[in-house]
Order: sequence, then structure tokens, then C-alpha cells
Amino acid sequence: MTIDNLAWMLTALAAVVIMLTRSRLIASAKQAGVTETPEGLLNAHSVLGVLAVASWVVWLVGHSRTLGWVAIVLWWALALVGLMVLARWLPAEGRHARAATDDGWAHGPWLSALGHVGMVAGVAFFTWTFFAHRL
Repeated sequence: MTIDNLAWMLTALAAVVIMLTRSRLIASAKQAGVTETPEGLLNAHSVLGVLAVASWVVWLVGHSRTLGWVAIVLWWALALVGLMVLARWLPAEGRHARAATDDGWAHGPWLSALGHVGMVAGVAFFTWTFFAHRL
């Protein structure tokens, strides 16, 4: 497998994580507990994700290095927002904290953790390939 093929596959996988996160959180918006995510955070995740994927794909097909820089910055911003979304699974403490609830898809945080930690690893790979001129 070449680095080019790996970059394209990780790009497609990143797009799936972005869309799955949105659909998963919209579906669970009416549940109480750890699955609640602020709408602004979810919208930031979606917008940054679409912009990151779009700019990265355009750069991959051969556009300016400047666009590659923009894509890398967007990827890291998306990764940070994704980790903030993942943080919703941290246990709440306090007198009025509610018990954690499952979201029905994966019975806990494992699918979210896999997707978002995997996204950080993928963004690190994208950054390495960009700065090492491997693509």
C-alpha cells in the first residue's frame, strides 16, 4: 500500500467519522445525561469537518501548498473540537448530576473514542505527510 492510497483511505474514513458524529448526536439529542452536546459545538464539528475534508481533497489532487496549510490547520481544529465532543463522556460530578446513559449505538463511549482518537492519529499522519513532502 502506498502513502497516497493510505492518505485517500484515511480521508474517506475521516469523512465517515464526521458524518457519523453528527448523525449520532442529532439522534440522541433528546436523551438526558452524557449524550448531550451543545449545538454550537456540534455545528463547529460539522463545519470544520466539511471544510477540512474539502480543502484536503482539493490539495491532494494537486493544488497550492497554501491550501495544504489551510487544510492542516482545519484538521487540527477539527481534532480538538472532536476531543471536546468526546469529553461529554467524562463523568459528571455534583449534587444535580445525572447518571450516565447509553446512546443506543454502541452502549457507551467506545465508538466515539475509537472515532475521535483515530481521527487525531489520522491528522498526525496527514501532518507528517504534508511536512515531509510525502504526497
